[in-house]
Amino acid sequence: MTTDIDAGWVSFERDGDTVRGYLARPKGNAVVGGIVCSPENLGLTEHRQEETRRLAAEGFAVLAIDPYSRIGGRPPQDYRDAEERRSKAFIAARDEVVVPDCQRGLEWLRDQPGVDGERIGALGYCLGGGTVLAWAAQSGDLACAVVLYALPVIPGRYVIDGQERSRLDLAPSIACPMQLHFGDNDEAIPFEQTLKLKGALETLSPQPIEFNVYPGAQHAYMDSTIPRWHSPEASALTFERFIAFFHEHLDRAAR
Repeated sequence: MTTDIDAGWVSFERDGDTVRGYLARPKGNAVVGGIVCSPENLGLTEHRQEETRRLAAEGFAVLAIDPYSRIGGRPPQDYRDAEERRSKAFIAARDEVVVPDCQRGLEWLRDQPGVDGERIGALGYCLGGGTVLAWAAQSGDLACAVVLYALPVIPGRYVIDGQERSRLDLAPSIACPMQLHFGDNDEAIPFEQTLKLKGALETLSPQPIEFNVYPGAQHAYMDSTIPRWHSPEASALTFERFIAFFHEHLDRAAR
């Protein structure tokens, strides 16, 4: 682990649009693996930037994608209550928009000096966890993927056409090793959906699946800025597990 890192905002083009991201990486000339991060529905907050730097300190070049690049870098603010806020955030950062942004971010990161283009993984939280789950079923370029508390079934109110969308059907198409993390006391995700996703992935995925469930942990339990949800114990264990997973799949010495 190193605290000697460079970090700052970057941008790249996709289909005529400018997509921005927050890049953090260790200083020096060593070749490192890369990680593309898709954040929660709050976007690239100060907390997510801090966590991007923390991950880079473990020896990775980490590019966190702004899912709201086209609307000013923040989720929609014209909401009346918490549920409408989440609905508008999910629609603005729907898979059809952010999955291609993540893929283009991977291509951009792959071309950066000192990044091992053959070893780039993905990490997603909440809304971004669902993005990574969908991305891993569409791209053969990922070396591995980590998914945290993604919605296995997207409610119709979070989708443009109003039709509920299940991600259980993605299981046979997962194209890289995947590690997942969920709390069993998640108020945003019915636990029976978590178990159905676990069963589908472990039964149908052609890739190795590691599925972790944390007793008592709530939704967004890794976010230390939300005390009512944060679980220090589950958060520390999750971080330890996905750091080891990334080193296993992204380190040159591990090949």
